[in-house]
Amino acid sequence: MSSTKLSSRFESAFGYAFHLHADQRRKGTSIPYVSHLLSVAALVMEDGGGEDEAIAALLHDAVEDQGGRETRMEISQRFGEPVACIVDGCTDTDETPKPEWRERKEQYVAHIENASPEVRRVSMADKLHNSRTILADLERRGDEVWKRFKGGKEGTLWYYRALVESYRTGGNGYLFKELEKVVAEMERLAGQE
Repeated sequence: MSSTKLSSRFESAFGYAFHLHADQRRKGTSIPYVSHLLSVAALVMEDGGGEDEAIAALLHDAVEDQGGRETRMEISQRFGEPVACIVDGCTDTDETPKPEWRERKEQYVAHIENASPEVRRVSMADKLHNSRTILADLERRGDEVWKRFKGGKEGTLWYYRALVESYRTGGNGYLFKELEKVVAEMERLAGQE
């Protein structure tokens, strides 16, 4: 595993991500959204991702949730086109209003199967952190957790299982194996084994 060297670009990206997401909270909680961004960046670096991937991890939701195409252009200007391309690959839409939930998720699942290794790493880290959070809340609060999600219980479980199958084509590294375990446990607790 390679060691990621971080520069002032990462610090700048964290400041920018903090600025963009400062008022956001994790779905249905009082947890600052930036905790998710830091967790995804940590998972990316722990999996051997380079600085561009770590920066993209901090910014992976910026286009989708904080400004669309204008934010994408700013990311490219500030952090380079390689970072912006990874963010693009992790974005299921830059449209406002967003297209219908199921359609967006089906397109994302199909896209991620053939995405670059960098996009797949950041995407898997994102979905791993999200699924760990869902699992923890499922263990604490039971089926109440599904009310937070547009897809509800059935749609959310479908989405994470479809992602696991899509990621499977790219090998079975740590992030994939961990995601597969967490999703299987989510399904077990939800009675979907």
